[in-house]
Amino acid sequence: MKSQQDSFLNCRFTYHVFLSFRGEDTRKTFSDHLYTALIHAGFRTFRDDHGLERGEDIKFELEKAIRESRMSIIVFSKRYATSTWCLEELVMILKRRTSGHAILPVFYDVDPSELREQNGSFEEGFARHEEKLKSEIGEQKEELKEKIGTWRAALREVADATGMNLKNQADG
Repeated sequence: MKSQQDSFLNCRFTYHVFLSFRGEDTRKTFSDHLYTALIHAGFRTFRDDHGLERGEDIKFELEKAIRESRMSIIVFSKRYATSTWCLEELVMILKRRTSGHAILPVFYDVDPSELREQNGSFEEGFARHEEKLKSEIGEQKEELKEKIGTWRAALREVADATGMNLKNQADG
């Protein structure tokens, strides 16, 4: 009889897991350990620094990797909201949710309420985006304003998902 993990491992997806994280915050620590553990457990795992070739259209390749993954693990860290790439990736991941794409948020040294209320470091991240909004004009200004609203909504949505809360774990 096959176990659930065997069924999961033999699914029709290119990747079992799409690992999303703010590289500067957790690449050499938590995310690297998580990636290694997933690989050792037999899960085909995508992470941007190993799955992308130089010269590729990054947004297209990320969307493709998300579409071809059964689930996403999103590691939220202190400076997550400062990265437009991370926020765009989050929106792409949440769009896949309706097609059965599972999402596991990991709150690494942040509390889910910080995402929901966008306070603390998330407030600081959005202050940077709002500052950039002031310098934009015309169509770019409206586009950025819409993106900021979408990012805020995405963070509130994922904050309510069941995940792993690793508050105060940055020191190991």
